[in-house]
Amino acid sequence: MAADKPSSKGQAWFCATGLPSDIIIEVDDMTFHLHKFPLISKSRKIDQLIEEQGKKSSTVTVTKQKQRETGNEIEEETEEYQEQQDDEEEDRYQISLQDFPGGSDAFETAAKFCYGVKIDLSSSTVVPLRCAAEFLEMTDEYSEDNLISKTERFLSQSVFKSLKASIKALKSCESVMTLAESLGIVERLIDSIALRASSTDPTLFGWPVNDGIVEAKGASAQALWNGIETGLRRKALARTSNVESWFEDLALLSLPLFKRLISTLKRRDLSPEVIESCLMCYAKKYIPGTSRSNRKPSSSLAAAITESEQRELLETIISNLPLEKTHSSSSTATRLLFGLLRTANILNASESSKAALEKKIGFQLEQATLDDLLIPSYSYLNETLYDVDCIERILGYFLDGLEERNAAGIEAENEGNNDNIINSSRLPALMLVGKLIDGYLSEIASDANLKPEKFYNLAISLPDQARNFDDGLYRAVDVYLKAHPWIPESEREKICGVLDCQKLTLEACTHAAQNERLPLRAVVQVLFFEQLQLRHAIAGTLLAAETAPMNAERLSGTRRDDDEEEQQQDEEEERVAMSRGEQGSTTWRAAVRENQVLRLDMDSMRTRVHQLERECSTMKKVIQKIEKENPRGSGWRGSLNKRFGCKFKTQVCDSHESTVTETRRRRHHHHQE
Repeated sequence: MAADKPSSKGQAWFCATGLPSDIIIEVDDMTFHLHKFPLISKSRKIDQLIEEQGKKSSTVTVTKQKQRETGNEIEEETEEYQEQQDDEEEDRYQISLQDFPGGSDAFETAAKFCYGVKIDLSSSTVVPLRCAAEFLEMTDEYSEDNLISKTERFLSQSVFKSLKASIKALKSCESVMTLAESLGIVERLIDSIALRASSTDPTLFGWPVNDGIVEAKGASAQALWNGIETGLRRKALARTSNVESWFEDLALLSLPLFKRLISTLKRRDLSPEVIESCLMCYAKKYIPGTSRSNRKPSSSLAAAITESEQRELLETIISNLPLEKTHSSSSTATRLLFGLLRTANILNASESSKAALEKKIGFQLEQATLDDLLIPSYSYLNETLYDVDCIERILGYFLDGLEERNAAGIEAENEGNNDNIINSSRLPALMLVGKLIDGYLSEIASDANLKPEKFYNLAISLPDQARNFDDGLYRAVDVYLKAHPWIPESEREKICGVLDCQKLTLEACTHAAQNERLPLRAVVQVLFFEQLQLRHAIAGTLLAAETAPMNAERLSGTRRDDDEEEQQQDEEEERVAMSRGEQGSTTWRAAVRENQVLRLDMDSMRTRVHQLERECSTMKKVIQKIEKENPRGSGWRGSLNKRFGCKFKTQVCDSHESTVTETRRRRHHHHQE
């Protein structure tokens, strides 16, 4: 039976078929004026309710007739008309459906289906409609191709085959949780999400989502040809949109459903990258304060969550985070972990949760920035502005994890040098952390409440391989001594003891030699190593000037030989290209052109070598002129000897002078012959 377009008036819903309605059904605050025959043709539940009401109505009618027969009053025409109206009202059935699954929207869709109106199913409406059909007993046994089979078919063919659709359908289960659980829909949706997530491209789950989106947009921006969008760009943008919407849909789930989903993902042994990405996205949406740039919650729902609920959510996320370092770890992921740690301190989360989060951060500390490490001290027990104890624990976890990875690498490599294995695996991350800790020390050094022992222990916690130069550490020591002028000389010497003067650059040595805040012993050490650096620098310059003419002559001879070889090679290539037929002529022409390009590059390199030769010759002439004017070393060389106590002539040049003289004599004799 087809129906005209229904209409809603206020809180009433009418089906405009041209016939008066004979049944009124109340669902929540909505009243539906319908017809019983379309409804009972599809719903066994409504048929039973109408049948029950019909029996009651017939009993009431028989009672009234008996009253009229035994009555003594004479019935007038107006009374007969009134009884007719009462009988019509008694013929109209009234049914109230309490706690109807899906509410009035689901019942409206089910009523349209009963009237033969085409209904549009979606991933957000199919689950409430499936539960409504179950409540109304709209089975295929009662009526062929009924609503239950229609919704089940849509779930199997559309929802369960799509990751996004399954998440949206799981979200819609929250309003009909009891019935959806009994029908097994929730479990089937969670299994579908886990299955689709495990078969999805792992690169889509790299956290942070925003970083992946920016990278994808950057890559797609390059996929342009003269400003025209190409297929590669469209694919990149589509992939970016899918990744972003997937995580947005996932973050809409309630905490109980989200916990069940994460548990299922972990039972299926999904990659840690997938699980960590899901947890991070959920935390970013519902936990405020995870980012320094935006202290406000990212959704209105997060603002409505109480402090205890936030603590429960935070501890749930921390307990499910993979402890090991994932391949998708990045600076943004580490920044979010630090944000969770700050929030855990504010919400007074459990000590086990804080320790697990600190250990997780420690395994990827090289991805952190200086701003991440500046965690305020929220406890009244700490006198310092920043939580230095927390950073010490995180650094300890980093060093422990580094040693574990090195030990695992040594066990995996049964051959080769173990020292090389250790250096190759630990130095990049260790040096990044060394630079990071030096910057952190410089920031906290100005805190007047920072005790010397705390500063000293943090400064020496890193091994020597963590720093190529100690300039950053020297800056931190200088800031600390400037901010703490009252500490005794012994403490100042202890603080300066963390420096390795041999790792200070010349600029740092120059500054330290004039630094009045440093103790005398530290200044003496700096001056000593500064002189050594100057000696080595000047000796290297003079040695380079002596050997430059010999290298220039060797380069000239080598260049001439290379020119002859290249010319012969070009002639040979041209002869081979000419001997080839038309079939291979294109390939050989391309090879000849490549050789011409390489020849041009060689010419530019020769030009640069000529320039260097001229500069070395000029420097040599200047040095010889100075030596002739000051044969006894009373000039600049003598002044250097007096200042640094070294004789450059003896140390640098004498060992090579006889060789150079003999070489020149042999060349001169060769030219005369």
